[in-house]
Formats: sequence, structure tokens, C-alpha cells
Amino acid sequence: MAVQEHRREVRKVAAPGNVAAKVGVNTTGAGLEKQEALMIKSVNRLVLVNRLVVLGAFLMALIVSPAPSKVFAAGGGGGGGGGGGGAGDPYSGAYGEPNAPPSSYPNRSGTKATQKSKKNDKHSGIGDPAFAQGYSEAYATIYERNDYTAAIEQLKALGHDDHPNVANLIGYSYRKLGDYKLSQVWYERALKADPNHVLTWQYYGLWQIEQGNREQALYHLNRIATICGTDCEEYKSLAAALEKPPGTALVY
Repeated sequence: MAVQEHRREVRKVAAPGNVAAKVGVNTTGAGLEKQEALMIKSVNRLVLVNRLVVLGAFLMALIVSPAPSKVFAAGGGGGGGGGGGGAGDPYSGAYGEPNAPPSSYPNRSGTKATQKSKKNDKHSGIGDPAFAQGYSEAYATIYERNDYTAAIEQLKALGHDDHPNVANLIGYSYRKLGDYKLSQVWYERALKADPNHVLTWQYYGLWQIEQGNREQALYHLNRIATICGTDCEEYKSLAAALEKPPGTALVY
């Protein structure tokens, strides 16, 4: 009897269902560990992908972002001096790049810096849209319509008489109207605001020629050479005017 009972117990334990159940428990445990490992790998992949996406977006932003705009070139404020003229941008130098705030040439060897911080404060309104529009209108009034009286009113209405570009154009307008005394006052005012304002040295040099002061005009020419060299258009224009016979009418 005991032997028979033992055999029944062995058969019961060895039954296919019981073995599968036991194996199933072990298999389920291994499966959970495998699933956890897969989930960890997936999370790591997602983190890596997100980092790559962020890095890619940053690099694209650097590539497509616009370059900083240039700032308001030296001399600015008008053409008309020796081949300048109203076709250019009113905020450029007579022959320079557009949109640059400083009105003097960069400091060169043998010259002293003249633009101090407090002077820059006087020019703080140069970037104001209302100023820009008013200046452009006055510029067109001078070089496109040749209405110098109206241009003087427009320039004075800007409220920046001490800006060298403004003062220089007012001086130029008075000169074209034949009022050499007031013209000189405004040229001197422009140079007081910026002693390296090369366009004023050019225009004032033309004033000196028309007044018969050729030696003074030569001094202006030398000042221009010190500031921007002998290849700049301001130098060439004034030099050409000095080569004309005395008394020759200047068209600029």
C-alpha cells in the first residue's frame, strides 16, 4: 500500500500541468527582467534622440540667423561733393557703406580719437525712426529737388543741430543759397561736434575755394588725407576742385 501511495504522488507531481505551471513561474520572472531591460534601452534611446533634436535645432538656428547689420558709415550725411549726389543712401557716407552710426572715420595711425562717450550721447537719436525719415526727406529735398531753403527748415526741425551730418548739410544748403557767413557757422559747428568728419572737411574746403582761400583749402585737403588717405573720394573731389583755375564755378 505504501508503495502504491508513493507512486501516485510521483505521478501527480510529474503530471504535465503541474510541470508547466512550475516552469511558467520561472519563465514569467525571466520575461519581466527582459521587458525591464528593453524599456530601459528604449528610454535611453529617446533621451539620446531628444538631445540630438535639440542640438540640431540649435545648429540650424545658428546657420539661418541673419548676420548683424552694418552700422552707419563714416562721414555720412550727403552726396553732392565731387560726384556724390542724392542717389545714395542718406545715412551713408558720401561714398561709404549705408547704416553706420559713427560719423567719423575709424582712428588711423597718426590721428587722435575724437569721439568721446559724451559726444555719442548727442547722437543717440540717430537711430530713431522719426529722425531717420525726417533726415531722408531733407536729403531728398537737397539733392533731388535742390530746394535748399526748405531743406534747412527740415533739418533744423529734427532737433539734432549738433549732429555733424545734420550741421554739415545745413552748412552745405546755406552755401548753395550763397549765404557764406551762415554756411561757415554750420561747417564750424559740424567740426566742433566731430573734428574728423571728413565730409565737412571736403565741403568746407569747397567753401574756401569759392571764397578764394586756396591755402585754407589745401589745409582742408591735408586734413582729409590724414583722416582717410589720398584714395578716398572726399580727397579726390577736393583735389580736383583745387586743380581748376581760380574763379571757376563749382557745380557741387
